Amino acid sequence: NFHAGVYMLAWSRKEDVVGLKAPKKEKRVRKETRTQPPVEAPYVAPKPKMTIKTSPDKTVEIFDGMTLLDLSKRSGATISALQSILQDLGEKVESEFDSISIDLAELVAMEIGVNIKRMHTGEGTVEPRPAVVTVMGHVDHGKTSLLDSLRQTSVAAKEAGGITQHIGAFVVEMTSGASITFLDTPGHAAFSAMRARGAAVTDIVVLVVAADDGVMPQTLEAMSHAKVANVPIVVAINKCDKSGADPERVRIQLGSEGLLLEDMGGDVQVVEISALSKLGLDKLEEALLLQAEIMDLKARTDGPAQAFVVEARVDRGRGPLATAIVKSGTLISGQYIVVGAEWGRIRSLRDTAGKVTEAAKPAMPIEIEGLRGLPMAGDDVVVVDSEERARMLSQGRKKKQEKDRLRKIDEGMTEEAEIAEETPERVEMPIIVKADVQGSVQAVTDALRSLNSPQVFVNIVHVGVGPVSEHDIDLAQACRAYIVGFNVRNPPSAITLGATQANIKILLHKVIYHLLEEMGRLIVEKAPGVAETQISGEAEVLNIFELKGRSKSKGPDIKIAGCRITDGHFSRSGTMRLLRSGDVVFEGPCASLKREKQDADTLDKGSDCGLVIEDCDHFQVGDTIQCLEQVIRKPKFISTQSGAVRIEC
Repeated sequence: NFHAGVYMLAWSRKEDVVGLKAPKKEKRVRKETRTQPPVEAPYVAPKPKMTIKTSPDKTVEIFDGMTLLDLSKRSGATISALQSILQDLGEKVESEFDSISIDLAELVAMEIGVNIKRMHTGEGTVEPRPAVVTVMGHVDHGKTSLLDSLRQTSVAAKEAGGITQHIGAFVVEMTSGASITFLDTPGHAAFSAMRARGAAVTDIVVLVVAADDGVMPQTLEAMSHAKVANVPIVVAINKCDKSGADPERVRIQLGSEGLLLEDMGGDVQVVEISALSKLGLDKLEEALLLQAEIMDLKARTDGPAQAFVVEARVDRGRGPLATAIVKSGTLISGQYIVVGAEWGRIRSLRDTAGKVTEAAKPAMPIEIEGLRGLPMAGDDVVVVDSEERARMLSQGRKKKQEKDRLRKIDEGMTEEAEIAEETPERVEMPIIVKADVQGSVQAVTDALRSLNSPQVFVNIVHVGVGPVSEHDIDLAQACRAYIVGFNVRNPPSAITLGATQANIKILLHKVIYHLLEEMGRLIVEKAPGVAETQISGEAEVLNIFELKGRSKSKGPDIKIAGCRITDGHFSRSGTMRLLRSGDVVFEGPCASLKREKQDADTLDKGSDCGLVIEDCDHFQVGDTIQCLEQVIRKPKFISTQSGAVRIEC
């Protein structure tokens, strides 16, 4: 056995070798059929999903470091419901007394379905800041010319039609060395929302009133915006060097509107100026600096910034751009921000001169580049810690906006159904709006919606910033819409040709009231009108003629009224009304209208005629016959002196 292998030796010695042992066959046992019932276990109900009652009209104030208990009391939701929402967001908060960040509080509040108002802390280094001054007033009263004189430039000459159609923000260095941030707002009636935004972000309102024109509708509106925002007013009476200027009349008008001027024992400063001849600008500067000194304007300069978007537009090379004014803190290039429902990382900050800057201090207007989408004018700029948190906040806000939009559509459909019951015929006019900046888009959209009437429904199917594109043509072709371009460049010839072939109308305008006038005419043309019955003419019965003994083929005997038309005209297609002593005796269609044995379709005043009314044979000499016609009355486009427009049915 010396040469035998390991396996042979193991076999001869009856030893176990790994891998050679065959598995033992187990005896197969037949499974018994179970006849006894299964063991009874206690029933455990599934965990109920918490339903939270949403309150879309409720507004909750949130702040950084608030506890779950605070949020529960303010929102009305239970602590367990808030904890489950936080768990879904990937945040674990065990105790109701644990604090959460303001961003987390907003995300939870949006899930609950309540509106929020961010309350920011004022802790930190507080330093004096420049005043933010908004120039307001009626259209063409010299607001932009005043700012041109202050900063030695000419903006008014570049504006279409010589009227401002954007919010312009810039810093002016005064001769005394102090700097003031100015906002120029449009004066036209269509830009009411822009003026309201200007008043919301400002410290002082300069109310410009022309000395030769006096107080006008947008002057009063600017005063009301300033009062609502609780902002002090400085009155600048412009064009004092013109012939026909009467500053005293302006003072009396302002006083009668409830503005307490200094001359009348109030606290509102009044300065007489002339923007073109630069008269009284030094006094206006003194008044503004005095008002700013009284207000003692200070702001927090360290920590995350808060800012307010006054305008937004899309640049061809740089993408979405937002013009904002910093309210507090310092906005630094490279930070993650959420602006309304859009988010992004600040790629660059530019000042009003177009120079790139690394940081923006309070009351400084800057242009933010690096957003993923175009925000709405009026949105707040919120600085967040990370890209993930910015994306979550943006998605949450978009979701809430969509819910609110659908809710408004439901409410609008209910109102439209009620209107439809009252007015059976109402045509739709779909419109696509394109403009150069977001604020103009909103202003044009609001102005067009104001042209809604019981006969024509103005349906804004799409809005956008930038020139007219192929996508707009395709969309307009699908829904047969008009394309309205405001302050945008002319589309390429290929797009214009495509629109012509598809029979799509593109309306391009640079002045708001020209745009509204053309749209008003189109709406009036499209309106179906209302059918009305009106008296087209009157005639007096002078004699009665009878035709007797006619054959059966020609019909029975008839009576012919010999008349003279005393007013208007008579038409054979009209309805005839027989009057006797002012009372209606008979009304029916005209069977025959002749003049000197010749059939006539229409006869004018002074004509003698023979008239037969169907089924009427009781004429008397001296009766009056009226001719009634159905006319379609179209609505009217009305433009007031203040610039406001409407459709009157």
